[in-house]
Amino acid sequence: MLSTDFKEHFKRNYLLAYPVVLSQLGHVLVGTADSMMVGRVGTNELAAASVANAVFSVMMMFGIGVSFGLTPLIAQSDGENNQRAGMRFLKHSFVINLVCGSLLFVLLLFGGYILDLLDQPTEVVKLAKPYLAIIGFSMVPFMIFQTAKQFAEGLSMTKQAMYITISANVVNVGLNYVLIFGKLGFEPMGLEGAGWATLISRIIMAVVMVMFVQKYRRFKIYWQYFKVTVWNATSFKKLLNLGIPTGFQYIFEVGAFATAAVMIGWMGAIPLAAHQVAINLASISYMMATGISAAATVRVGNQLGQRDIHTMKIAGYTCFFMAILFMAFTGVIFMLLNEFLPSLYTSDQEVIGIAGTLLIIAALFQLSDGIQVVGLGALRGMGDVKLPTLVTFLAYWAIGLPAGYFLAFNLEFGEEGVWYGLLIGLSITAVILFVRFKNRAAKLSVEFSP
Repeated sequence: MLSTDFKEHFKRNYLLAYPVVLSQLGHVLVGTADSMMVGRVGTNELAAASVANAVFSVMMMFGIGVSFGLTPLIAQSDGENNQRAGMRFLKHSFVINLVCGSLLFVLLLFGGYILDLLDQPTEVVKLAKPYLAIIGFSMVPFMIFQTAKQFAEGLSMTKQAMYITISANVVNVGLNYVLIFGKLGFEPMGLEGAGWATLISRIIMAVVMVMFVQKYRRFKIYWQYFKVTVWNATSFKKLLNLGIPTGFQYIFEVGAFATAAVMIGWMGAIPLAAHQVAINLASISYMMATGISAAATVRVGNQLGQRDIHTMKIAGYTCFFMAILFMAFTGVIFMLLNEFLPSLYTSDQEVIGIAGTLLIIAALFQLSDGIQVVGLGALRGMGDVKLPTLVTFLAYWAIGLPAGYFLAFNLEFGEEGVWYGLLIGLSITAVILFVRFKNRAAKLSVEFSP
């Protein structure tokens, strides 16, 4: 019986996850397209993209985390067949995300001044500042897009955001070609051109996603409650209690990788460019795994809303299994193509050689990365975010980064030492979060047993 259940849940999780996987992949591919095309301009431009995207990624992932507070509440409202509550959470989430996106934009405006304090190569910082300011403004439309996207995904409708994201990426690549290299009568803009392409594509994403949520027939039952649902502090509190810790979970992890970029920047432009290539590739698999994590949030939250704990557990464990399979596959790809993949970004042989070595380490932490991100998603579906947030902070900032610094500079492992530190942090997080899910699921089984 369990085998049959497992196969059924694997299918349901897959149908939920793969559009989110491709949608999340789309967000990373914006940076990937920028890096690949900018890398053809020069090594300094590629390094500048690395520094700027490191700062931007921290802010973007915090924003994504805040927006994720809506998903489990929509899933649970759907499980309870309570559309009024779903619309109330959507309205409150829109306000939270709009304010969050605006504040993040303001912070990124000052990000250029932060770059001056990070002891990065002067020529790299000079190129990074205007690019960071431009992509910083894209946080506003991005957070509007996220609001509509998380509402739809909470109702298990994941394909539409995928289509919109993929289409926007096609627009981004086309605009990159025109603006970076100066085609169709435009002057070559280099890295700044990549920034403008990203901003325009994200505005398009926001407009189309909001139109879909407003017009799609399945959502009409929610919109009939738009005017009658009132603003209240309780809804804001519920969303923020889930969203803020989730945002910090992403900040602690992505911030650790951003800090790793800063440490590697102390070693020079070439190691930093190699790090950008390797981390960009590793980010692709990570963001795809967040799609499985999003499916875990929806399935766990929905079954919890129905008080079906047995089904909830199987759905959650199936997501862990899916992440292990997928990340093992990507790990093998990184090992087999560790020098070919970097060559897609740059022709600099020294950069390719260093990036290839870092990809071997990335292959080692793929399983840990997949397990920990699904653990965060499954626990979020249960409304459990505070302890996982503390775990991510301690694993990365109290253990992983100090270990990476020690290995890199005291034991002179260089950039490889920084990445070994990241491997340690990810592995610790993965073990603790899996055990946490197992224990919480067992506790809920006892609470809801007849």
